[in-house]
Amino acid sequence: MTIEAVRKVTLYGLLEDKHAALEALQSLGLVHLRPLTAAAGDASGGPSADARRALKFLLEERRPRHQLHRVEHFDPHRVQDQALRLRERLIRLDEERDFLERRIAELRPWGDFLLPPEGELDGLRLWFYIVPHYQLHRIEGLAHPWQVVFRDNRFSYVVVLAEHEPESMPVPRTHTGALPLSRLEDRLEQVLVEREDILAERASLTRWLDLYVRELDRLEDQAALDHAAARTLDADPLFAVQGWIPADAVAELDRLAGEHGLARVVEPPAADEEPPTLLRAPGPAEGGADLVRFYMTPGYRLWDPSTVVFASFALFFAMILSDAGYALVFGIATLFFWKRMQRSETGRRLRGLMLALTGSALVWGVLSGGYFGVSPPPGSLLDAVHVIHIDDSRTMMRVAILIGITHIVIANLADARRRWLGIGRAAAVAPLGWVAVLAGGTLMWLGTEGVTDASMNVAGPAMMVAGALAILLFTRPRARWGGRLLGGVLALARVTSAFGDVLSYLRLFALGLASASLAIAFNDLAAQVADASPAFGTLGALLVLLLGHGLNFLLAVMSGFVHGLRLNFIEFFNWSVPEEGTPFRAFRKKENRPWTRSS
Repeated sequence: MTIEAVRKVTLYGLLEDKHAALEALQSLGLVHLRPLTAAAGDASGGPSADARRALKFLLEERRPRHQLHRVEHFDPHRVQDQALRLRERLIRLDEERDFLERRIAELRPWGDFLLPPEGELDGLRLWFYIVPHYQLHRIEGLAHPWQVVFRDNRFSYVVVLAEHEPESMPVPRTHTGALPLSRLEDRLEQVLVEREDILAERASLTRWLDLYVRELDRLEDQAALDHAAARTLDADPLFAVQGWIPADAVAELDRLAGEHGLARVVEPPAADEEPPTLLRAPGPAEGGADLVRFYMTPGYRLWDPSTVVFASFALFFAMILSDAGYALVFGIATLFFWKRMQRSETGRRLRGLMLALTGSALVWGVLSGGYFGVSPPPGSLLDAVHVIHIDDSRTMMRVAILIGITHIVIANLADARRRWLGIGRAAAVAPLGWVAVLAGGTLMWLGTEGVTDASMNVAGPAMMVAGALAILLFTRPRARWGGRLLGGVLALARVTSAFGDVLSYLRLFALGLASASLAIAFNDLAAQVADASPAFGTLGALLVLLLGHGLNFLLAVMSGFVHGLRLNFIEFFNWSVPEEGTPFRAFRKKENRPWTRSS
């Protein structure tokens, strides 16, 4: 898998042919557009928010009307505009309803009253207070006339008659507003009636749902086309449109330019330009690119980590699941959703990832001898291939740490290759220094564990010293010696980060052990329930097994996804993908797809 090379392309044509040229470019579906006008924003032709917003509003109707299928009576733009208009009115009415209900609840204890006009009480005004019962005694000596108009179990509602706001009140005054309670209640009734009318209109519009969904792609394509047309450079009688295209698709663009009489200029990206990143991952590992895009898009001049992420995620998921029985259940669930995933391009790529997860988990589960928490019988074929013992803490911790070291070494090797090809050979020395530090530290550790011979106790420190010197001198190879050494010292401070990142991989051992231990615990608990009651023990044991293993399976799968991806996105990307890029979004028409209300 690689990051596809792209070329910057600029097309020129007559202004009168602009619409036809953009439509052809959209049908081609190979160009990531960039704006040439002062208008900000991405001109890659994103989906129409209005079309989707209207569809979501119509789908909120719980009882849609009978669907009409006479296309000649259907106008998708009218349905969209009407749905959006109803939606805006409903939002405003809902906000007003909430305000009125809150205001009515606040005013109801005070009763239905109308404030007298200003000046009618000879300069006096009414002041309203909600006083807790335990503080009511503090206003008994108030110099102004006051009256309790309502009491509940906590508060007294007090009205004070005074020219200015009393200063000795124990609580701040309450604002009741100028409208009386009766008028607020009348308005609330009007709002509720108007809201019902809008909901009825929405229900009437739902009779066009099927046809609207069929036209949704066309609406979004038109919105993308309008978006692109607004960001071309127009200078009568010419227009210009610019974007990025995969290098291997330039011939297709030449054909389009020839058919529509367009002049074109194709050039490689300049050194100061940052083109969009197009990840292409053919074959069954295509889901690795989706995993990478889920978290971030690497910069154009970086490297594509999709293959490593795909393989390592499958391994991490298997180690955390650590049970062949759970792997089979995961595989059955994948087969159950197989046809549903076929409906979209992303789903089809996801199927390869799910198969890889199932296969790796099944192999690791067989090697670790876990079958719903039951070990294979001694002397059996399954016992013969049981070579991984999850409960061997010392060995499994060693395996997890070695996997972490290998993962971070691969990250630094990839970063070194990227620097070698892009920045320069000197810049590639620092990542290789980290490889030496990690390798040397590993040899020293294995030597203390008795895994390697005594000669490694000398080779390990030597590699670490050589690696530290490489980091110190080549982290900033183009800087002067003062800045060069300072940058190296700061880079060496990452040794604590490297140590912590390696130890993070111990979660593979811990979570795998927890999953296996819980499976065994639920089996033991089921056996105890079965022995406790001869009559209902079998049924109780089955319930314990079903609920226990179901819960453990869900926890293991969730942990496999969360922590398997975390080790890639945090620890691995921390050393290999230093910056994020812009995803390549081709200006293209949407693929028509079958739709059901449940989707």
